[in-house]
Amino acid sequence: MGLKWTDSLDIAIELFEKYPEVDPTRINFVDLRNYVMELEEFDDEPNRSGERILEAIQAAWIEEAE
Repeated sequence: MGLKWTDSLDIAIELFEKYPEVDPTRINFVDLRNYVMELEEFDDEPNRSGERILEAIQAAWIEEAE
C-alpha cells in the first residue's frame, strides 16, 4: 500500500530523505506537489491534492528538517 496525500508525515519523511538539498520553507506548492508525485511510494490520484494538504505536508517537512 502506497502513500496517499493524507499521509503528510510519512510523505515529509520521504521528501526529507530524497531531497536533502531542498529548503522546505522556500518551496512553492507546484514544486512540492511534483516532488510528492515523484516519490516511489506515492500512489494516489494527482487531483486529490489541495492547498490544505500541501500546507500540511510542507509543515511536516519543515519540522522534519529541523
